[in-house]
Amino acid sequence: MRVTDPAPRPQALLLSFLGDEVLGRGECVYTGSIIEVFRHAGVGEQATRSTLTRMVDRGLLRRRREGRRVYVGLTDRSEAILRDGERRIWKAGAVNRDWDGTWTLLGFSLPESWQRQRHDLRSQLTWAGFGALFGGLWIAPGDVDVSGIVAELGLAAHVKVFRARADAGMDIAEMIDDAWDLQELANRYRAFEEAWKPYVSGGADLAAEKALALRLRLTAEWLQVIRTDPRLPVLHLPATWPAGTAEETFRVVHARLEAPAREAARRLIETVPA
Repeated sequence: MRVTDPAPRPQALLLSFLGDEVLGRGECVYTGSIIEVFRHAGVGEQATRSTLTRMVDRGLLRRRREGRRVYVGLTDRSEAILRDGERRIWKAGAVNRDWDGTWTLLGFSLPESWQRQRHDLRSQLTWAGFGALFGGLWIAPGDVDVSGIVAELGLAAHVKVFRARADAGMDIAEMIDDAWDLQELANRYRAFEEAWKPYVSGGADLAAEKALALRLRLTAEWLQVIRTDPRLPVLHLPATWPAGTAEETFRVVHARLEAPAREAARRLIETVPA
């Protein structure tokens, strides 16, 4: 049985590892343990060490020494990222059945020479679930707080944000199709489901170390998919929208891998109180 190629980048796997094994536990984890777990996931020692160093440099991890051993723990920034991932996976879910009919509209007007600022704003808006309705008018379902994005980019004087509802008779499905690339997103869900469905009814006889490595990859790949999903209201999506079946595949496979993965984690992972 195979899963999707290529594998997630080491940083995505490391965030998955931290979310599963460190988040909420008040612990720091021995770097040698991470190297060993990642060896089972097909990531070499040098790549793991380089990833750890980059994440420390970016403020996503903090180092701690205990004798000759080096441990790493979460920072406020990495904890916020992991909490958001936890919320998206286990609380919000991939299918938006609870949409209240509201939209967040964001309009911006930047000087022509501000090409970098325009690019950065568009990238951040896309990450936050917005789609381009028109050139300088972007839209996202529900109540989306963009104050942090606007403040970080220093664009408060150039951005206006509104909450709105569509007029009766507005073809919302057509608007969604214009503002977002639904085909690309649907293809990501289908590729995920196709790659992991062999484990829905199999995988119970996997070695514990292999189950741990697969669980890391499973979560990392699922997060890669759902982080690009603006959670559009299912009421206005095609009847064959694949997010629900892909999510069910994720949950079933995760449950199958959980027990052996936990067994391997207990044996392989050394921690100290943070």
